[in-house]
This record gives sequence, structure tokens and C-alpha cells, in this order.
Amino acid sequence: MQKGRVIQSTGSWYHVDTGDEIIESRLPGRFRLSGKEVTNPIAVGDWVEFKLNDDGSGNIEKIHDRDNYITRQATHGKKGEQILVANLDQACVVQSIKKPKVKEGFIDRFLVTCEAYEVKPVIIINKIDLAKSGGLEFAQELSELYTGLGYTFLITSIEDPESLQKLKELLKDKTSAFIGPSGVGKTSLVNAIDPSYDLKVKEVSDFSNKGKHTTTYAQLIPLSFGGYLADTPGIREFGLVNIEPWELSLFFPEMLEPRQACQFNNCTHAHEPKCGVAQAFEDGEIAASRYNSYLNMLDSL
Repeated sequence: MQKGRVIQSTGSWYHVDTGDEIIESRLPGRFRLSGKEVTNPIAVGDWVEFKLNDDGSGNIEKIHDRDNYITRQATHGKKGEQILVANLDQACVVQSIKKPKVKEGFIDRFLVTCEAYEVKPVIIINKIDLAKSGGLEFAQELSELYTGLGYTFLITSIEDPESLQKLKELLKDKTSAFIGPSGVGKTSLVNAIDPSYDLKVKEVSDFSNKGKHTTTYAQLIPLSFGGYLADTPGIREFGLVNIEPWELSLFFPEMLEPRQACQFNNCTHAHEPKCGVAQAFEDGEIAASRYNSYLNMLDSL
């Protein structure tokens, strides 16, 4: 038996890095049928044990328990959840200021997932070189909002060496992930901070203002300056998984103290009388965008 880390998943094959070599490995069918409903029993970042076959390929025999992971609700009508990447030091949600524009709801769903699954989140607003004065002000407002809540926030552009240096310092010697919609510049950022990869990049459609999928499978990339970065396919939806309506507010830092003043222990902070969270919102202590995100998530749950 040998041990390694899954650095690439193409659906049926997994590339496992032992530290000395990369072994293409398969997963026996029994793993696919056991345990909870997941669309992918193995995720990039997982540690596994495998046996070598005569042809040099591997047979995965054991999947180690995960320290943490980023997951979302399965899409395309599938049941269960999709694990995007596992065993992270931090996960970076990447949004662009323009082409396509920032989706605050996506950011907030990502942050809730990080809070729930014990992953340190980072918020990156990219393509700031495309912003006009109004966009720059909006980016600064977002920065003040989220840094005020205790989150790490970066404003980046591949045209701005200083922002790229800050990003490199953040990623150095850590296992990180870039997660966000297509077209926000995830792959371009990878190329800019580590040009040795020269990953494929596609332009955003002028007609739909949406990105085109460039990365078609998740991969864990070793960075030349130290650390690993998971580049994941673009995702348009980030559905919450295994979170009950009554506990949703536990993953909003600004709601932890106000919820103590609620009259009811199972208050959903949506319609109940004498609600501490609703009162905090009325008093301007909770941002409207965040409270609206909360209500939208509550409705989806």
C-alpha cells in the first residue's frame, strides 16, 4: 500500500501524488455506493492509500478522513452534494468587479459554507482594472463591510503587480482553492502569479456577459513559491448543504450577539416578534445586503 494526495480528478481517473511520482488510479465501485449521497466520493485534496497494479496504475483502497472541505448542493438534477476540494488551509471566493459583475449572494453563501465546514475564507475581487469610479467605490465598500466582519479581503488585477504580490504572500506555503463563476479571472490569476503553468484562458462573452468554462476539472497545482492551489471549474450556483434553517444565523458573525435577544429559541429572524436580529438590522447594525442574503438562503432551505 502507498499513500498519496489526489491532485487531479477527471471523473473516472484520479492522479495521486506520492511525493516521488504521480500515479493514475481508479476507485473500486464499492466506494461509490457506500456512505452519504455525494456525486464524487473522492475530491481533489483527499489523502488516499492505493495498491499498484502490474500496468503501473493504482487501485484506491482507502480514503482518509478529511480535516475539512468545501461542498455545495449537487446540480443538474442530481441528489446529494458535490465536494469541490478537501483538506484546505483556506478557500478563496473569486468575483470580478465587471464582466461578469460581483454577486454578493454568491459570496455570502460561500462564507456560510466555510463557517459551517471550518475552512478559512478569503474574498477576492478581481479585474479591478476594468472598474470606473463607481466600481472602485463599490469595491471599497465591500472591503469595509467584509473586513469589518473579520474576513480577509483582496482587490486584485493581473495588471497590478502590487496586488499580485499580496496574493502570492497569502497563498505561499498553504493549500488554497480558487472558487467562483466562470469568467471572473481565476485561471488568469494563476498564470499571473506563477507563469510557468500557462493555463488556458477564455474571454467573457460580450453577448451574455457570462464566463465560458475554461477549467473542466479540478486540479491541485503546486506553486513554484511554495504551497498548493486548487483551480476549480467555474460554478454559477452555490447551493447550501446539510444546514438547518434554525442554525443558519450561527454562520453570520454579525448575528451571533443580536440573536441572543430573540424572544424564541428557534427564531428564524424572518417574521417573529421581538427578534434581536431584525432589530439589529433596523438599527443599522447589520448591512442590508447581508440580511437580504440571509433571507434568501433561509427561503432556499
